[in-house]
Amino acid sequence: MLAQAIRKKLGKAGKEEKGFTLIELLAVIVILGIIAVIAIPMITRLISNTGDKADLATARQVYEASRLYVTTELNGNAGTKTITLEGADGLIALGYLESGILLPSNKQPITAGTVYYSGGVLSNTTVSGAATGPAITLVTTGKTRSYSKNQIATTEISPTP
Repeated sequence: MLAQAIRKKLGKAGKEEKGFTLIELLAVIVILGIIAVIAIPMITRLISNTGDKADLATARQVYEASRLYVTTELNGNAGTKTITLEGADGLIALGYLESGILLPSNKQPITAGTVYYSGGVLSNTTVSGAATGPAITLVTTGKTRSYSKNQIATTEISPTP
């Protein structure tokens, strides 16, 4: 009986309240905003780096296909030669690469590409004897990726577990 009298006097306090106060909701929104400000640039950078590394791995795959071509078709002697991906004598037409290979960063098919050899080894392209351009170039709609001999040579290939 005493408990009922106290509840009547306190009115609302006797009821069980459900829900959150406006202050609690604002605090949660502010915390989520701070997390978003920190996380979004990190995630964007991570995605960009992943795309760049995947493109480099694709360039390395093209290089390995060109090495197979040199070994098989040229008896291991590339000399000074620009090997193309497309065309009747390109790596795709000759079966060293699959058709429709995509550049991972933009998911577009590679429409053109070159691998440059000088003196029988992968080399940066040269003008008047000076290395000026890329060793490997991959072209898609809206994007061209170029890689130097050093970028391809230092690509680590991890063994599969």
